[in-house]
Amino acid sequence: MTAQELPNGFTGFANRKPGFEPASASVGHTPVGGYTTGGGAALAGVPAGYERGAQGAFQYARDHARPDAGAASFDPDKLRLIPDTDRRWAWTEVDLNALRHNVASLKRHVGPGVRVMAVVKADGYGHGAVRCAKTALNSGAEYLGVATVNEAIELREALVNAPILVLSQPPDEAIPLLLAYKVMPSVYTPDFAIRYAEAADAFGIRAPYHLAVNTGMNRIGVRHDQVVEFLSQVSFHRALDLVGTFTHFATADAPETLDFHIQTKRFLEAIQGMRVAGVDPGIIHAANSAAAIRYPDVHFDMVRPGIALYGLHPCPETRTMIELKPVMSVHARVTDARLVPMSEGVSYGMNYRSPGSVKICTIPVGYADGLRRGLSGRTDFIVSGQRFRQVGNICMDQCMFEVDMRIYGTRRRVDPQIGDEVVLVGRQGDSVVTLDDMANTLGTIHYELSIGFAQRMPRVYV
Repeated sequence: MTAQELPNGFTGFANRKPGFEPASASVGHTPVGGYTTGGGAALAGVPAGYERGAQGAFQYARDHARPDAGAASFDPDKLRLIPDTDRRWAWTEVDLNALRHNVASLKRHVGPGVRVMAVVKADGYGHGAVRCAKTALNSGAEYLGVATVNEAIELREALVNAPILVLSQPPDEAIPLLLAYKVMPSVYTPDFAIRYAEAADAFGIRAPYHLAVNTGMNRIGVRHDQVVEFLSQVSFHRALDLVGTFTHFATADAPETLDFHIQTKRFLEAIQGMRVAGVDPGIIHAANSAAAIRYPDVHFDMVRPGIALYGLHPCPETRTMIELKPVMSVHARVTDARLVPMSEGVSYGMNYRSPGSVKICTIPVGYADGLRRGLSGRTDFIVSGQRFRQVGNICMDQCMFEVDMRIYGTRRRVDPQIGDEVVLVGRQGDSVVTLDDMANTLGTIHYELSIGFAQRMPRVYV
């Protein structure tokens, strides 16, 4: 059977015009937008030189052929002016006024004389570390806390000059970065402390650090009853500069308080032991968001709010104790809207079937954007101030929701169109969907969700 006699199957070339051959990746074929004639000549109408463009095989061969005008020209400066929210109809909104409110509320709550370390690790819990750090500092925070050396460097390169503490001990290899960028590490092993001090001494500078004390969480830190022994091993070094001493509470957000009080007692004993040994503990800090709000006795010299900065309560008990405003909301626009006949399925698996008289609307947000697949059919979106059920499996890049088009006597009819705004997280009118709602549905914590929504969607500061 000749090529011309092949059925119109997977090759797709049985009905081609005589002399028309597909471009190939084989050596010797013209790789253009690229079709060639049987004799190897360029396709008629394609200008000379176009054969070796960046378009690649089969792309835009005819559409981009401009024999009379030459290649299309785009102004890169104008292209850059097209906002991210017009490149894809999905974005997170960060309300900096809400952040300012939360910092002010926390400062009032802890009272005068207590510093605030704004914890901006994990890209500001998904809100944007640089903008949130600058806003927090301008609102009264004095210190910044991060999880990694690179997070600290990002802040320094954005011209953030406040003291920065890495809330864990970095690898030895990162010591030059700590010194160059003036970033303080947490320290809890003698080997790191001496290497850090030696490197600083070689440059003729000090090696400031905060001592991490393990009072029971057993994650990092010098054991609470070995603090004096640890200091005796390292404090001889002239370059070391103990700036602060801290611990971290494992259960400050829990209803049961026994373990919290045990940790507090151990920390106080460790601090007292340091003072008896003639060591100044520096800035004493222990309180995360929950402890800062619930337990005034552990405010010490500084508190370390994280999740509370972003308007999310660390536990139910804090809701009546302080007013916080959510900083993040999640938005999209409808990209498709269609009436789906009764019994037809929607999305992968078709585990949702149309009941009829519904419009299925698509938005360009999926689990790659932090909208967890486990929320499929278990969350609502808001359009025109009304809540509508998400339906079908959430896809990687898109998901759908259902709008009942039937008319009820007491119900305002909503008919979404392409381009209409949808709120996935936030408030519109009297309707609200929160990260707490989603977290409770998934059996997780809102921290995880706020960080997840920063994965891919552009961020808009308001």
